Amino acid sequence: MVEARTAAAAEARAVRATVHDAEAIHRLVNFWAARGDMLPRTLAEVYENLRDFFVVREGDEVVACGALHITWADLAELKSVAVREDRQTAGYGSAITRACIEEGRGLGLARLFALTYRPGFFERLGFRQVDVMTLPRKVWNECYRCPKFPGCNEIAMTLELSATA
Repeated sequence: MVEARTAAAAEARAVRATVHDAEAIHRLVNFWAARGDMLPRTLAEVYENLRDFFVVREGDEVVACGALHITWADLAELKSVAVREDRQTAGYGSAITRACIEEGRGLGLARLFALTYRPGFFERLGFRQVDVMTLPRKVWNECYRCPKFPGCNEIAMTLELSATA
């Protein structure tokens, strides 16, 4: 079983989400949200932002998801990066994040950011920690509406796309 999962992870490919993936994305994100690891999303929010999402599938089953959400001409956020609990450390989160990075470059974005409780994951992919107040568009557009604001302890991570290969 472990060998099969390792082989699947080596072939992990993030693809664009379809309307058929929305409910699975909703369940996956809200599983982690219930644990306090990310913000919950309504099913309506998932559908409204479906074009932002990538998924990794094992057969027909969504095992990982994540979204690249453009916030301004030079900036986008990686949101709702989630991997099914029994598939953690299989490389699926990295596949999702790399797909978002590639898309960000293709769109001509200068910088990506993520708010996370797992900075080590993003650091391994080239992100660096920054003060969240360097992201005022995020703070004043969404964060102030969050129940954890202003006491949120998520860590802001950024990746400068122009400085990476």
